[in-house]
Amino acid sequence: MSIRINRVYTKTGDDGGTHLVGGHRVSKDDVRIECYGTVDELNATIGLARLHAQTEVTAPLDRILERVQSELFNLGSQLATRTEDIRPTQPVIQPRHIERLEQELDHFNDSLPSLTSFVLPAGGALTAHLHLCRTVCRRAERLAVTLSHREPVAAEVIHYLNRLSDALFVFARHASRITGQPEVLWKPEQT
Repeated sequence: MSIRINRVYTKTGDDGGTHLVGGHRVSKDDVRIECYGTVDELNATIGLARLHAQTEVTAPLDRILERVQSELFNLGSQLATRTEDIRPTQPVIQPRHIERLEQELDHFNDSLPSLTSFVLPAGGALTAHLHLCRTVCRRAERLAVTLSHREPVAAEVIHYLNRLSDALFVFARHASRITGQPEVLWKPEQT
């Protein structure tokens, strides 16, 4: 797949509209645009988290996050295209992507202690950023579900986002453990 970007601005969106892949024009506040825009935001937050994963001990997690960023581009492209306009060569999320996330999630989760309370999004820079990624991922998932009530969305899109949010939670817990930052647990009596 070859991509060439010659100009950053086209002025075609100045009226509040934009084109989907395939040529259909929609308003920039369309739920489809909000959904793949949130996937783009998720990708950016993962990039921010990766800034804190540049150590020898966190390198395996960083490689996973880098791959996830590419998969999110595939997912964003898929969301930016109406189902009937998906091309056979267009990268899309497939069951194998979900299965790989599940394997990684299980691998990291198996080495973590059982939880005795809810985890607060804290415990070091990498951990806190991964929790932020998780919350943005959940928002993207909610928007994908909303979109699926209005028009067809591949089931793999919602499955991937659901599994990724679970994985990001486990990755955050794993990051806390391997960086030596204690997990911060919710203490309801302190409210």
